[in-house]
Parts: sequence; C-alpha cells; structure tokens
Amino acid sequence: MKIFKYLLFLILIVLIGGSIYVATKDGNYKFEESQVFNAPQEIVFKEVNNFENWEFWDPWNQDSENVITNYGDTVQGENASYLIESDEDGDIKIETIEAKPFTDITQKITLPHTFTNATSKMYWIFESLENGQTNVTWGMEGKQSFKEKLSFLLSEASLTEIMRPKLEKGLNMMQEVITNKMNEYSISVDGVVNHGGGYYMYTTTASKISQVSEKMQPMITQVSNFMEAQNIEKLGNPIVLYNEWNESNGSAIFSAGYFTPSEVITPLDADVLNGSMPNQKVLKTVLKGKYDNFEEAWNKAYQYIEENGLEVNQETKPFEVYLTNPEETPNPANWVTNIYIPVL
Repeated sequence: MKIFKYLLFLILIVLIGGSIYVATKDGNYKFEESQVFNAPQEIVFKEVNNFENWEFWDPWNQDSENVITNYGDTVQGENASYLIESDEDGDIKIETIEAKPFTDITQKITLPHTFTNATSKMYWIFESLENGQTNVTWGMEGKQSFKEKLSFLLSEASLTEIMRPKLEKGLNMMQEVITNKMNEYSISVDGVVNHGGGYYMYTTTASKISQVSEKMQPMITQVSNFMEAQNIEKLGNPIVLYNEWNESNGSAIFSAGYFTPSEVITPLDADVLNGSMPNQKVLKTVLKGKYDNFEEAWNKAYQYIEENGLEVNQETKPFEVYLTNPEETPNPANWVTNIYIPVL
C-alpha cells in the first residue's frame, strides 16, 4: 500500500514538475522566408490576396495527393477564408484579417497538431524593387498556449522546423506559377480591314532591331510631352511605324507617336514632326502578351498574307498600335497590341 502511495506521489511530482517546465518554456515564436520574384508588386500581391490561386502553389496542396479545398463566402481581401483538408497535414484553415494593397497581408492560420490546434498570425510583406521585381516575405508569429507547447514538446519537430520548409516550398511554387501566368500570350490574325489613317505626331530614330522595344517608350513619352506642351490633341493610343526593317544587318528605322485630329505645322528644326497616313486596307493581327512575342506575331501575319494571296502595299508603312500601357497594366499577359500591314 505504501509503495502504491509513493508511486502516486512520484507520478504527481513528475506531472507537477513537467507542467511547470512546460508552463515556463518560452512559447513565443517568429520565423519567415523571403524570395525575390521577377514580377511587379501588384501582381504578386493579387496572387496571394485571392485564395482561389492558392491551390496551385500552397505547400499543403503540393504535399498530399488527396486534398479537398473549400472557400468561404469571400475569397479575396478581408474576411476571406480558405480550408484545406489534407491527408498529410489534416485540416488547415486560413483567414485574411487585413489586406493593404499592394504592400502587406495579415492572416490567421489554424493547424491541427497532436491533441490541439495551433493558431498563428501569418503575414506577407511585398517590397517593390528595381527592374519590376518584388521581394516577398512570408512569415508566422505567435505565442503558444500551454496545450500547444505540450503538443509540440511531444512532437519530433517544432512548429518552426515543420513550417519553414513549407513556406520556402510555397514561395518556390508561387514564383513558377506567376512566371507562367505572365508568359501567357495569344496571336490572332483578324484578316483585312479598313484603317482610316489620319495625321500623326512623331519622332524618328534608327537602332538595332534588338533595341526597338527599349527605345520606343522614351520616344512615345517625348511626343506625348511635346503635344501636351503645345496643347495638341491626341487621338487614341501610341503608334509605332516601321520605315525600314533590315534583317540582314539587324537594323531598323522607325517612328513613334500619336494620331492627332488635324495637320500641325512644326518648325523645321523640331524633334517632333507631323505626318499623315492614308485611308487604306490593312491586314490586322492582334498580339495579347509580352512584346517578346512580336517576332512570332509578325511572322504569322506575313504567313497569312502569303497563304491568302495578298500583296503588301510598299507605298505605305506597317505600324503597331499599343492599346495598353504597361504602367497601368502590370501583367504583361494582358498587354494588347494591334499590328497593321498595308495591303493592295
């Protein structure tokens, strides 16, 4: 009987001592992973802010073959929620508490573990870098309750050891998903249409073919500033005309500017001039996507001309009209450019 009492007393001492140890163990934690994305800040923010995007890159979906995802009444912004039912990790719930475009997002994540649920603050920070890149930081912080500390004490790995590799994997997967989305493009040849032509303000330069895309934007800005300073009205979107394109030596002479409603007389020494384009038949091709795909779009246009027995009008010049502004449309997959080749 005495031995039984001693055993109970010993067990009680162990339980009390263990409870004191667990209770006094530091439960504060904070860990994060960062990665530089080759994408504008707005695109990365919107990818994270909408839970419908998560299943393609969140680490819990990638770590288990049998995953069921459910969404709340709202999928993006404050009060949005996302439930992941995973054979590997159990049920994980993520809720968005605050979303500040396009700099940071605060969320709450609930993770099942042993005999308790671990709830943490999850945060995202998006920092805009040079050259259109974004530094993305994904982290978690919080303070574990007694149950949570005991649960992870009995586990083979701590919360940090479990979660940091998942955050890193999620960032890697999201980088790949966003890159693929930004590289999406389409080319459609709409056939022969009539273009009304008209007067246009322009400036001209010569360059290597590889530098055309780089040089056209400053030229368009130059013409725009000139027109605004002179109170000259713009009609429509920026245009680029190709005066000469020499594949053999890799050079091009081209003009960039805007259509205007009427003829404008400029000084002979002015850098910005006024020209006119006739009302004419043109083959219209539409490129939706990065400017890197221009060569393929032009090749398809000329292939259409050849296959349909059309003849290029050598008296006037082919041109492009840029329907979107990259500064206002950060995702290049949504850039739209019309290509026009004059035909007889």
